[in-house]
Amino acid sequence: MASIVTKGKAMLTSAYKMAFAVAGKVLPADQKLVIFESFLGKQYSCNPRAIYEYLQSNHPEYKMYWSVDKRYAALFKEAGIPYLDRFSLSWLLKMTRARYWVTNSRLPLWIPKPKHTIYLQTWHGTPLKKLAADMNEVHMPGTTTDKYKENFHAESSKWDYLISPNAYSSEIFAGAFNVDASKILETGYPRNDILYNGNNRDTIDSLKQKLGIPIEKKIVLYAPTWRDDEFYSKGKYKFEIKLDLDRMKRELGEEYVILLRLHYLVSENLDLSAHEGFAYDLSSYEDISHLYLISDLLITDYSSVFFDYANLQRPMIFYVYDIENYRDKLRGFYFDFEKNAPGLLVKTSDAVIDSIKTMKYENTTDINHFHERFCALEDGQASRRVVEKVFLGRSV
Repeated sequence: MASIVTKGKAMLTSAYKMAFAVAGKVLPADQKLVIFESFLGKQYSCNPRAIYEYLQSNHPEYKMYWSVDKRYAALFKEAGIPYLDRFSLSWLLKMTRARYWVTNSRLPLWIPKPKHTIYLQTWHGTPLKKLAADMNEVHMPGTTTDKYKENFHAESSKWDYLISPNAYSSEIFAGAFNVDASKILETGYPRNDILYNGNNRDTIDSLKQKLGIPIEKKIVLYAPTWRDDEFYSKGKYKFEIKLDLDRMKRELGEEYVILLRLHYLVSENLDLSAHEGFAYDLSSYEDISHLYLISDLLITDYSSVFFDYANLQRPMIFYVYDIENYRDKLRGFYFDFEKNAPGLLVKTSDAVIDSIKTMKYENTTDINHFHERFCALEDGQASRRVVEKVFLGRSV
């Protein structure tokens, strides 16, 4: 029975791919049509959102839609954001006619790009952990190391532009993604514009009120990444919170609250009922940039979030309880993380709590130096630079 279902899905995918390819050749291109997607259609966020909102404000002549996994459509519907159910007939017709695709993660490999379409890959982070062709071993379900790299290259060969936040990333992207340097736009990340344009008390207090967080409390944001070898099935990863929330609430609750933001690939549903009023699960919140703005302190591990958070030059703690396994087996790093991380590395929950208690909230030399290396291009104008280059054909 399982083999029949598998064969049926394969036949359906093949037929859909054929229909997509034919439609892309025979339907006329719409020069003002733009399709956006963020994290596999699960979010209204990241670089695609920043570019969308810039176009909406400055170039309303464009017709724009979001490609959305129907399980996550409620947000778009409630906000009145034009969207298409991913893989529906209307999605196919719009995708094949669109002049522009803007996404921050890979599209399914079977999707052929029409000749008239410009594919802008924004990606979603400055790399610490090794990517694609640079990975020694791939531990993800449903693939092998060679197949993963082969498929990644097949996808990246479709990209017309790739956004880079800094010179460090540009060099890595060119090699890891097998992308010609001429396609890389070193503009800074559009998603970080808000960290410059919205970093003010009115915006921060408004966001706190929207989220129901006491304005007077300090905020800790915990945003870890996923582990390649901890999964339920392909595309659904496990994550166990290894922070002692009971002790945190008991010893920090008078002054702090903690926001938990799991990676979009992690499928856990957190039960924080025992920590109501102290711990908030914001894994499904629309955009992590808002959480950066309101947070006084970031706790993370190997996630690229710390490169973005560094734009605010606020303190960070790196909770790296499994660093040896992650560094030496799962991924490997592009630089000496233990030497160059812009904050304290700790391996136990107790050390995290003790570090928060003694935290000093002022710029440090480590953060300033890190900011100079990785955030030098960020100035609140990256969205404009990308739009002028990709959509308006201007040099930037």
